[in-house]
Amino acid sequence: MAWLAAALITPDLARAGDRTLLYDNGGFTLRAHIEAGLNTVLERRLFWGLASIAAPAASFNPNKQWLEAYLKPGLSFTRTLGRNLTVYGKISGVASGTLGTDAFNTGDIGRVTLEEAYLGLRSSSTTGPTFDLSLGPREFKAGTGMLIANGGTSGFERGALKLGPRKAWEFAALGRARYDGFSGTAFFLDPNELPSSNGFTRLAGMDLRYDGTSGNYVGLTYGHVLESKAPYPKAALGGIGPPSVIPGARGGLNFANLYWRAKPLPNVLENLFVTFDGAYEWNRSIDLRAWGGRVQVGYSFASLPWAPVLTYSYQTFSGDNPATSRLERFDPLYFEGSPSAWSTGSKSSMVFINSNVNAHQLALRVTPTERDTLTLRYSYIDANELLSPIQFGQATRIDFVGNAPGLVAGVTHRHLADDIFVEYTRKLNPNAYLTAGYSVSFPGPGITAITKSKTPWTGGFVNVVVSY
Repeated sequence: MAWLAAALITPDLARAGDRTLLYDNGGFTLRAHIEAGLNTVLERRLFWGLASIAAPAASFNPNKQWLEAYLKPGLSFTRTLGRNLTVYGKISGVASGTLGTDAFNTGDIGRVTLEEAYLGLRSSSTTGPTFDLSLGPREFKAGTGMLIANGGTSGFERGALKLGPRKAWEFAALGRARYDGFSGTAFFLDPNELPSSNGFTRLAGMDLRYDGTSGNYVGLTYGHVLESKAPYPKAALGGIGPPSVIPGARGGLNFANLYWRAKPLPNVLENLFVTFDGAYEWNRSIDLRAWGGRVQVGYSFASLPWAPVLTYSYQTFSGDNPATSRLERFDPLYFEGSPSAWSTGSKSSMVFINSNVNAHQLALRVTPTERDTLTLRYSYIDANELLSPIQFGQATRIDFVGNAPGLVAGVTHRHLADDIFVEYTRKLNPNAYLTAGYSVSFPGPGITAITKSKTPWTGGFVNVVVSY
């Protein structure tokens, strides 16, 4: 790539110090992109020792350490046309791998895959409406990322489990129109799932949004799963017995997500903000009705040293009620699962997807310098439904319900875990970041009733990510 840049870049650009612009002439620009990450991870007593109870024959080692890395090179272009029109596109790929054995017992493995390969046409206007159309693999997020965000899957045979470099959908058809703060986006999406667990899901929908001043917004996303082979678990009647599996249950799912952010007291508490997300799902073919949501309140103490930002959130997702014939299990679809977005806990998010759980979460972020950020997160996590699958029913086991033994799934006590996560980020330069984190998860009665142990699950990581 260096020889290509040297051949194409002009002396003026070289003096300007633009490291990514390869060519700019006559309304045509060509730009290079490069992103890379290296992460080392250490875990102790993974999953609180649940593996020794649920799958003792697997001889799973709960203590792991591994190294993972990825490289994501790419090229993008724009070509200016007449009448305020621009043709644009991008192509990129991901090479990722893991050295050692990761949390899900996969290691010394990796893959090279296509990431983005899209073409688009957009208009520009300072007064009137604009549009943006594109086809091909690319990133796309609807709303706050509660349901539609992470189009690509990493980990397992692809490696780089924690870094998660894949974000783009395997195919995306997007059409967006904007006018005076209002925008509407129609989408058709095909997720880039793992070959070993491909659900062959296709979904389409629309996101309508209004962006106001001071970061305020309100929006509504509606979508429909056109086809899918992804199954759902269903709790046994009364919670006694293994969960049944409904093949292809995701197909035909409808979902609606209302979201907004506001500053309710701009003249009194200017730095106070409130956000809300609510989602409802239904599928008549399998009699599914499910719900989920989050309320978040935050305040920025901008005038204090280190400019602290304190945030409290409560998020909850329905589980399948074992006392009914209806299915109430919430499907989180392709949510953005980072701790700053929609994960439930830190360690716990590796076990509990956003279904049949609720959590109180506190976060405190301080910035000692312009280049340093320190964040402390605490999560108190419960189950919404007892004796009902929390993830996918993997912890089905013999347990006592009352005085009689029986085959059950889920937990018999609501409290699952308390997670504490400390994260430090250092901005090495405008394009490179160093991040280190340590987390500990204390099992609650819902977990200790199974494992018979209160020993916490601990772990840490250090990574460097570079992006141009």
